[in-house]
Amino acid sequence: EVQLVESGGDSVQAGGSLRLSCTDSGVTYSDYTMGWFRQAPGKEREFVSTIDNSGGTSYGHAVQGRAFVSRSPDKNTQYLQIHSLRPEDTGMYYCTADYWFDDVRLGTGRHWGPGTQVTVSS
Repeated sequence: EVQLVESGGDSVQAGGSLRLSCTDSGVTYSDYTMGWFRQAPGKEREFVSTIDNSGGTSYGHAVQGRAFVSRSPDKNTQYLQIHSLRPEDTGMYYCTADYWFDDVRLGTGRHWGPGTQVTVSS
């Protein structure tokens, strides 16, 4: 089965950068779309990014221009770099993956990791 595990979350100062990773340690499907969502306490889950099987990317407005997502050559890992971090970037970041791009984009994909915490201080 697909098993997603995130890593790289940390506490950083505003203006800094982080690189998050998400690895599928189970069955790898090279044609899966992978994505990131985040959620802060008391707030709704927010779309962050997708990267599809062809390497095409999309980003949420809140991170547009500051985020870059990529995948490993074997397609089992996605990386999310966020620059110029802001306190509002604070939240639990969740990795998701599924065959259907629309499901990943909308947050209705079948596979999710347990999350990695990002805290940005001012």
